Amino acid sequence: MLLNVLIVGFIGLLAGAVVNVLADDLPHRRRVSVPHYPDRIPRPLTAWVTIVAFITGQQTSPSGAKLGWRYPLTELGTAALMMLTVLVTAEDPEVSNLQMIFYLIYMPIFVLITVIDLEHRLILFVVIIPSCAIAILDAILTPVSHRPDLSTALIGGLLGFGVFFVMYLGGILFSYVVAKARGYDLPEVAFGYGDVMLSTLCGIILGWQPMIIAIFLAVFLGAAGAVIYLVIRGITGNYNMFTPLPYGPYIVAGTLILLLFADNVRTFIWTVA
Repeated sequence: MLLNVLIVGFIGLLAGAVVNVLADDLPHRRRVSVPHYPDRIPRPLTAWVTIVAFITGQQTSPSGAKLGWRYPLTELGTAALMMLTVLVTAEDPEVSNLQMIFYLIYMPIFVLITVIDLEHRLILFVVIIPSCAIAILDAILTPVSHRPDLSTALIGGLLGFGVFFVMYLGGILFSYVVAKARGYDLPEVAFGYGDVMLSTLCGIILGWQPMIIAIFLAVFLGAAGAVIYLVIRGITGNYNMFTPLPYGPYIVAGTLILLLFADNVRTFIWTVA
């Protein structure tokens, strides 16, 4: 068991390195290249994994461009999520080896979506569409009692799309009203279409019943995050009520909680109810 976790952790570090490359290139619509520094100078092979680059003092390019802390944190976060997945699901008899592989694939996908959304406020179709195909394949190949079959997964996708599309339209209306009141157009809408597509992916992964809970979790976490953000900005004197915030990380968080801890969440809900 411990050996399996360590092996998965090592694979997670490598997957995190790939996530870093994709997070650097995809938002700029550049062809994906080998790992490079912020000035686009390729990193030496021994610095492709950023944690190794930091340990060996190779985090700075010859021209002085330095890798930020996002790089090692992404690698460590991806490895931690994949190791957690193994620890949580390894003893579950209904999680087959194939199902475990799908779970592990989802982790770097979610990290990639989160990193890009935090840095660029973008959720890219080039990430979402292939991920939806993987989730549909998961539903076809691994339908068990606590995982969606194809029909349940598709209904979950429709549910996620429908609920967040309504929120997307509400965000457009809100931005329009605020823009009219303030006399100028806002640079961004309150809720992006990428969030709609992300929730569609999450609905396919979870199925419609867990997706209902995941939606409530995402809304709750998003509201809590917004309040904390505004309080911090208010304390620092940079308060702005209409600052757009990335919502994708909260959708991802709600989905991960239901993906890995669905039984615990249901038990908690029944206990509270």
